[in-house]
Amino acid sequence: MTVAADLRNALGDIVDVTDESLEAARADRSGHRSAGRPLAIVHAESVDHVQQTMRIASSTHTPVVIRGAGTGLASGANAGPGEIVLSTIRMNRVLDVRPDDLLAVVEPGILNAELNAQLADHGLWWPPDPASRDISTVGGNIATGAGGLLCAKYGVVRDAVLGVDLVLADGRLLHLGHRSVKGVTGLDLTSLVIGSEGTLGVVVGATLKLRRLVEGESCTLTALFPDVRTAAAASAAVTASGTQPAIMELMDAASLAAVHAHLTMAAPSFGTAQLTIQTDGPAAAAEADRIAETLRAAGGMVTVTSDAAEGERLLTIRRSMHGAMAALGTTLIEDVSVPRSALPAMFDEIGRIETAFGLTIPTVAHAGDGNLHPNFIFEGPEVPAQVWSAADELFRAAIRLDGTLTGEHGIGMLKSRWLAEELGQDQWELQRQIKAVFDPLGILNPGKVFDRA
Repeated sequence: MTVAADLRNALGDIVDVTDESLEAARADRSGHRSAGRPLAIVHAESVDHVQQTMRIASSTHTPVVIRGAGTGLASGANAGPGEIVLSTIRMNRVLDVRPDDLLAVVEPGILNAELNAQLADHGLWWPPDPASRDISTVGGNIATGAGGLLCAKYGVVRDAVLGVDLVLADGRLLHLGHRSVKGVTGLDLTSLVIGSEGTLGVVVGATLKLRRLVEGESCTLTALFPDVRTAAAASAAVTASGTQPAIMELMDAASLAAVHAHLTMAAPSFGTAQLTIQTDGPAAAAEADRIAETLRAAGGMVTVTSDAAEGERLLTIRRSMHGAMAALGTTLIEDVSVPRSALPAMFDEIGRIETAFGLTIPTVAHAGDGNLHPNFIFEGPEVPAQVWSAADELFRAAIRLDGTLTGEHGIGMLKSRWLAEELGQDQWELQRQIKAVFDPLGILNPGKVFDRA
């Protein structure tokens, strides 16, 4: 009997072997595909379905790729030949909301935007705000350690999770973390799982740390600058001033032009780089005024609005970056982070790489926390050698500036060859040993993260 038949006998119609579904599971939003189709997709609807799947996979030594909405950008959920896809997208319920305790217990398949729509009825929200919030799942956010536009003020996913329920490779269920705000019993396995990209277990539930909805108005600023280095220096000046914007996003000339063309908007009349900044809360107006002074002193042409609709329109320009890049061709969307004071130097490095390799690399940045997204555009399904060489230079430049290979997308398949270089050999080996404790058969997301190929 085949593994697919074992799954079908145990789980029935939630096992999907249709050509269309198997083909879709080969790719995520990175633009890259696996070498072939997986053998089956299990559309789990309960923790029991996940446990049964993992017991069959463990007994047959069959690799498993955990998949949510498939919106990742590092090929971390791409599945290939001989692999089971374990989809948690149907596990999408909010199980408990406790306004007095500022927490919610949810299943992994719920979308960010849907979660916050439900929490709003309680006067609450979950702060992580990836640009893909309308299509990405909480489980995927946890798997990649996602960030987003609001993380400079409100933190990343790691700051907003109190605990996770985890099914191990052999089907055992663990309840990690706490529902209390404080808790230091034993090692912090919750933090270990966040960002582990499906290599340690299957997240089947999460206890989330919530905030009350922010009171008061929001103010949105845009500042145009003659070049991206000046804009990056201005963002660093805002950080150094002590003012805390909720959002601070930077777009260089190529990305700004591409988005305006994609949205059929007229190009700005001044400047080749733009900062978009938003303040919130009772002090929003006063903070916006102070930030505007800093930006003007740095050479920016600044506009400020307290109109909510206009503010959302301005942020739509930034949120449309992925669509604009997709319209230009196949995109390798990268994700390096550097200290915020090093943003100008990192943009210098990107300019150097563009010149050295004859490329244009449209780049946006979460300037509030130093996370950059350089985009390599090319034709065809395979990344050209020239692009990989340029990306190699980019990664090494970020590391030289005391930065890192990834701020929020994860390592997946695309960056695994550089992981040991950043971590060092001893730490890389230690992390591989930790994975082996959770997954002794090596069946969870093989070929990702710790694979050097």
